[in-house]
Amino acid sequence: MDRHTYDSGIIGNGACLAHIDKSGAVIWLCWPRFDSSYLFGGLIGEGDEAGEFFVRPGADSWESTQSYLDNTNVLTTDFTAADGAFRVTDFSPRFRQYDRYYKPLMLVRKVAPTSGMPTIRVRCRPVGDYGRLQPTVQTGSNHLRFIGVGENTRLTTDISLNAILESRPFVLSSPRYLVLTYGPPLEAPLAGTVEQFLEKTAAYWRNWVLQCGVGNFHQEQVIRSALVLKLHQYDDTGAIIASSTTSLPEHPGSGRNWDYRYCWMRDSYYTLAALNNVGHFEELVRYADYIQNIAATKDHGHYRPVYSVTGQTLPAEQSLDLHGYRGEQPVRVGNQASDHVQNDVYGQILVSLLPLYTDARFMDRNQGASLDLVRSLLAHIEETMDQPDAGLWEFRNRSQKYCYTYLFHWAGAHAAEKIALRFGDRRMLEGARRLGKGAASRIESFHDKTAGAYTQTAGSGVMDSSLLQLITMNYLDHRSERAHSHLMGLERGLRTGNGLVYRYRHEDDFGKPSATFLVCAYWYIEALACVGRLDDAIEGFEKLARYSNHLGLMSETVDDRTGAQHGNFPQTYSHVGLMNAAFRIARRLDNPDFLVRR
Repeated sequence: MDRHTYDSGIIGNGACLAHIDKSGAVIWLCWPRFDSSYLFGGLIGEGDEAGEFFVRPGADSWESTQSYLDNTNVLTTDFTAADGAFRVTDFSPRFRQYDRYYKPLMLVRKVAPTSGMPTIRVRCRPVGDYGRLQPTVQTGSNHLRFIGVGENTRLTTDISLNAILESRPFVLSSPRYLVLTYGPPLEAPLAGTVEQFLEKTAAYWRNWVLQCGVGNFHQEQVIRSALVLKLHQYDDTGAIIASSTTSLPEHPGSGRNWDYRYCWMRDSYYTLAALNNVGHFEELVRYADYIQNIAATKDHGHYRPVYSVTGQTLPAEQSLDLHGYRGEQPVRVGNQASDHVQNDVYGQILVSLLPLYTDARFMDRNQGASLDLVRSLLAHIEETMDQPDAGLWEFRNRSQKYCYTYLFHWAGAHAAEKIALRFGDRRMLEGARRLGKGAASRIESFHDKTAGAYTQTAGSGVMDSSLLQLITMNYLDHRSERAHSHLMGLERGLRTGNGLVYRYRHEDDFGKPSATFLVCAYWYIEALACVGRLDDAIEGFEKLARYSNHLGLMSETVDDRTGAQHGNFPQTYSHVGLMNAAFRIARRLDNPDFLVRR
């Protein structure tokens, strides 16, 4: 049986994000927001409920390949059939214009012959309200308007409108263009405008990559991962989503089908850390604005672990009557995690925002007033220090005291300590130091002497891969015997023979986990590099490359037996893990202060 992978790529511009598969079909596009209903939902819908937007050969037999233009989020799909070959270039425009970013709700498709006289077929039929609304189609002089599925949804093209409506094959003798818009339509000259947009968008992405501080270790993988992360920030508010998809199962038949199109405080921390490691801080500034707005409007006195892209409480989780990815049920929108208590969020916000307060490059920002945010977050850490919560893995039916939560109480307190020193706030400094010591003393209660490792909950003996971060976040001295022992304990309990790593092995709300998590494997690689086991880290990193798809994109989970990709895709966690592991290995290669050879 072939290994399951997601045979698609993604494009976007900070306002929208689309998935295009190797058959030339747009299989996922949500407008007007990342967390809106889809216009094209072939990932989880079927037939009329899914909508269609494809460009493919008119012949019955053909082959295709996909790639990105180097150092961009511009995707190309090349088709070859008996009568000729052609290329589809897909992108959403993004570039500087009038001192701001031009990033419209627009999907652009350029179709150009590359050899012979190929015949092609084009079809465009968006849907609304998760397939429940079918459009009324109005024909213009050079466009189709789709009434009832969104605000002025329009396809502007120089292809025969009847050929599109009837999905009738036609000969592609010269380049043709399709521009799908939501809201203001494209009124400018079609061919010239698209070519200009393509040139400017490619230049924008290449310039963004040029500004990345990327080492020589697996540079191309790190660049692709950075480009993936950039696509997942919603520019309008600064929110960073975990993934652009919903209900792609963590493992077939597991029922672990979640909607990830929202902003988790935790995931955002990891994403910003990875982007900061390659020298990008614009995303952090935007995210800080997002957090400030949540702080000003949050309900019930505490922070939720996840918010919508506009900073609002999520809609109640519900299941939709849709076919589901490969028939997998349920299909969910919304996420119950919004109602959880997850007390690690306060430390994660503090660590995320730390550079804005302590890095001289941000001193032009008015930080005096926002010290109130730091004080408020410290107060939340103090209030929740001994409260049980749902934990990192968002257990639905259990509330306990987790070592991981205390790790971020500790990290958040240390971040606040640095901020207090920078601003000379003695009261904040004393409070932060007291909370940091309190969190550390509690962390030590999770150490299992028999296993030689820290456990998920005190006295449980349960190994949890998130606690690899006791090493990577410098709670444990990398040179210490305790760090080495802790790492080996987690290796024995969670690592597989293929170099993959489980989150944990115990039963949870949905039974015993059947899939490994890629980010956990990267946490493990990073921990290996931290303690000086560099050969093991490099070998493990290179093994993980096999678990990406044809474009280097990674899912959330991997089946240890088959290597199959599962879970929402692409998953920011996984790409964050790759970037941070590569960064740690590159730093060790450049500064081998201590290494443990095999």
